Amino acid sequence: MAEEKIHTRSVLIAIGANLPLGEQPALESCEQAVQALRRVPGLSVQAVSRWYETAPMPPSGQPPYVNGVVLGVTSLPPLALLDHLQSIETQQGRVRSVPNAARTLDLDIIDMDALCQNTERLALPHPRAHERAFVLCPLHDVLPGWVHPRTGQPLEQMLQAVKGQEIRVIG
Repeated sequence: MAEEKIHTRSVLIAIGANLPLGEQPALESCEQAVQALRRVPGLSVQAVSRWYETAPMPPSGQPPYVNGVVLGVTSLPPLALLDHLQSIETQQGRVRSVPNAARTLDLDIIDMDALCQNTERLALPHPRAHERAFVLCPLHDVLPGWVHPRTGQPLEQMLQAVKGQEIRVIG
């Protein structure tokens, strides 16, 4: 009997938080999210970016965010991975209210093996990732040669376009 080949895909997952979970600061929530990602069956974490502090996008008077990116390999289909990410968010106190609201944790699939799809639940690549320094700078840490699957733009070019956004390395 022939062995069934398991298809794996590379995946980029953005991590962000700007509200504490009880006494736990946002940075700790982000670090715990990485540990939770390491426990997801069918997902292998390959690299974790440095952590960055960034101003909220769009500007809103919220506290600054902590952001990072994980590079992984997964055998999960996109929606199954999304379900795992949303479960981790919920376990870490995420409450979904209005778009762009402050949050204890935000996990987004940025890219999944250059897959382009747009469904009600999931758009790939992430539709605004190329406009945000808080995604692009940590993404550069883990995959500097990334090219946007829809536009064909190299990461270096996208980084030039977001140069004015507030961002600084914190860890």
